[in-house]
Amino acid sequence: MVLAGGEGKRLLPLTLDRAKPAVPFGGHYRLIDFPLSNLVNGGYRKIVVLTQYKSHSLDVHISRTWRMSTFLGAYVTSVPAQMRRGQRWFLGSGDAVFQNLNLIDDERPDYVFVFGADHIYRIDPRQMLEQHVESGAGVSVAGIRLPHADCEQFGVIQPGTGTKIEAFLEKPAPADVAGLPDAPDQVLASMGNYVFTTGALVDLLHHDAGRDDSRHDLGGDLIPAMVASGDAHVYDYTTNRVPGQQEGSHYWRDVGTLDAYYDSHMDLVDDFPAFDLYNAEWPIYTLGRTMPPAKVVNDGRHGSSSVRRSLLSNGVVVSGSTVRGSVLSPGVRVLGGSSVEESILLDDVVVSSGARVRRCVLDKNVVVPEGAEIGFDPAHDAAHYTVSDSGIVTLAKGQKVVV
Repeated sequence: MVLAGGEGKRLLPLTLDRAKPAVPFGGHYRLIDFPLSNLVNGGYRKIVVLTQYKSHSLDVHISRTWRMSTFLGAYVTSVPAQMRRGQRWFLGSGDAVFQNLNLIDDERPDYVFVFGADHIYRIDPRQMLEQHVESGAGVSVAGIRLPHADCEQFGVIQPGTGTKIEAFLEKPAPADVAGLPDAPDQVLASMGNYVFTTGALVDLLHHDAGRDDSRHDLGGDLIPAMVASGDAHVYDYTTNRVPGQQEGSHYWRDVGTLDAYYDSHMDLVDDFPAFDLYNAEWPIYTLGRTMPPAKVVNDGRHGSSSVRRSLLSNGVVVSGSTVRGSVLSPGVRVLGGSSVEESILLDDVVVSSGARVRRCVLDKNVVVPEGAEIGFDPAHDAAHYTVSDSGIVTLAKGQKVVV
């Protein structure tokens, strides 16, 4: 089960008319492609994606892209909220699973993966399941070491004996949680990936559904309940070995904010990227638009183009202009005399002649007029666009540029 019902308010305006897992990433992918690719590469090919919020583009992407061989009983299918447990939508991530227990009843699996839909990472889920089975746990939670100062953003795992979890704190204040014994400046954070023994999951969901004091949230309610019963274990992400991946490379990013979304793209364009899109042994799958290859050409008036440390998707044309440290999605045009620096341009953005774009995220179909500048005048940008805490300027899909 992949949980894809999140509203993604912190990613506005990119989530104005799309679910967070449907947000484009890395040129021609969408966020949902990363957890689905991990499960499929691991051989798990009976997958349901639980959707709720503005899910049309996500549903379309899944139906067109993720087609498995039905002859072998494999499938990836989106499942919208259906009010199966009364006249209400999903109350939380745990309730989303509870309202879809019929899917588990139909398949009768021994174990159930429950993965989040909006993180960037690679993991071989087979190894996580292997430890889970050996431990006899009711649930295993994938954990990664992160800075202690960031603990308010994540569920924090306090390890106990062996792989057991001693305590699970949902987004605690730094003063309320100690660092790891061997690294006081770090905490063990939940990656939002779980594997449950089916019987334990079903019992837990029914018990939680009857509680009036529960928010029916996996991290906030269900996992702490299993920790209290001694049935929760942690899976150390750093022990996972993904085929084709360099030893010690364990990248994971929650791209739930504009700054995190931007920073993870900047990771992709590094000379030695922390996350390698080019691992052919563990590919990230998607369905790209049918377009010609990217093209970098000279312009008779503005001379040659210069492109450095950037990703260019199919259909991109860079003509007599400069591109630095940027990700250009399919169909983008960067025209004569313009410049794009450290920016993310989504599908069919046009940067007209003489325009300048710096440290921006431009959603689909934005047209930057001739001579316009975005990312150079903080006061002007703040008055007309969305500006993140670190100064990243973001325009919504088709938003008009104010000159």
